[in-house]
Amino acid sequence: MLTKHLLPGSLREWVRHKLRGSGFDVVPFPRLQMLARHGVTVLFDVGASEGLYGEDLRRLGYAGRLVSFEPRADAFARLEKRAHSDPQWETVQLALGREATTSVIHLSGAGDSSSLLDMLPRHTDAAPGTGYVGEQAVEVRTLDEVFDAYVRPRDVAFLKMDVQGYEQHVLDGATRSLERIVGLQMELSLAPLYDGETLFAEMIAQLDARGFSLVGLEPGLRHPRTQQLLQADGLFFRTA
Repeated sequence: MLTKHLLPGSLREWVRHKLRGSGFDVVPFPRLQMLARHGVTVLFDVGASEGLYGEDLRRLGYAGRLVSFEPRADAFARLEKRAHSDPQWETVQLALGREATTSVIHLSGAGDSSSLLDMLPRHTDAAPGTGYVGEQAVEVRTLDEVFDAYVRPRDVAFLKMDVQGYEQHVLDGATRSLERIVGLQMELSLAPLYDGETLFAEMIAQLDARGFSLVGLEPGLRHPRTQQLLQADGLFFRTA
């Protein structure tokens, strides 16, 4: 997420209506409590960048295993440095997608906005300085391919994705492993920011069909001129 703001009233009320009776609202996630409630023992951090998400989880008190995936060389070097003294934190220089291949990641001037998809003008208009400034060849694997290397038979797995519009590709490569995942956190676009990404409503419907319910939202990127909310983080857990 690039910024944190309040949701506009109409969207906030729609979400509250959808979540009414579930005990959740549009507030920052109680991450540690939710992971503990569901007994998470291993967390896949896909699109880990420099490792700030993992570092934040450790600061909050999460003591389970972390497996952080980051394809960009410069970000991965900083991720490795951040995780090197933590025996429960593994780092992997890979992108995850729908098939094993070699691809090209577009490098953003803002780093964290780098993506394997083309960035659309709406994104750069809302966040100047995030435009692409270079490219890098990266190795791509599927979550199904790597899952068993990190998940033991009695583990409870959680999947976090911050992959800049590439979420659908990651999920398409997780048809088997998703059955063993108890919850997900991902960035959701309310308007197209990357070419070909799956938007908010469709992603929620897809995950609902696969047994995951939306239990929380955190607002993210908002257009500074129009105040339109463009991104939010969604938190999903299995309903049964």
